[in-house]
Amino acid sequence: MLLLAALLLLAGCGAKEVVVAGRFPEPTMSKLPLTLGVWYDDAFRQHEFFDEAKGRAETDWLVRTGEAQVQLWDTLLAGMFERVVPMDARPAPEQMNPAVDAVLIPRVDELQYAIPAQTNIKVYEIWMRYAFELVTTQGETIADWTMTAYGKTPTAFLQSDEAAVNLAAVVALRDAGAHFATSFTRVPEVTAWMDALDAPTTMAAGPETPR
Repeated sequence: MLLLAALLLLAGCGAKEVVVAGRFPEPTMSKLPLTLGVWYDDAFRQHEFFDEAKGRAETDWLVRTGEAQVQLWDTLLAGMFERVVPMDARPAPEQMNPAVDAVLIPRVDELQYAIPAQTNIKVYEIWMRYAFELVTTQGETIADWTMTAYGKTPTAFLQSDEAAVNLAAVVALRDAGAHFATSFTRVPEVTAWMDALDAPTTMAAGPETPR
């Protein structure tokens, strides 16, 4: 499919390519007292979206978000958790893994964008659906959930279509980071897992001796 996309891009007349780039600030929040492993598969690291022109008046688009995805999530997770450990592979039984509390595996399930077809106003929209899996170091699923993100160019006064698409993608990525930071501990399975981590400490203290 990647080869086909590349051939279509080369064959297209006036094809446009965007390698998404932007700044992603670290969240200002109290860090969770957890050591989190994170694994990005190749599809995530190299994520891109290809849209073939439907007619002569339209243009092929190739939007590459992989590098920006990794930059965003590395920055976000480092600001959310006490320690973040990159993983070399997806956790599996009998596999030597670093000592972490759990491993987060993000992926982009879907990306859509809207282009102003019959106007020169360069306002673009990008919508993404993420899927997250939180697993143990043996690969057992702790939680599995989805999340959406949305970005729109806040101004029409940009010099190029590529700049407008890039800005919409950056806004969507920032939206994803904000949603994840505020919703992670609200995922029911994540809440139950965190409560279970605290339980042994509470039990070890033992009941208070009545006087």
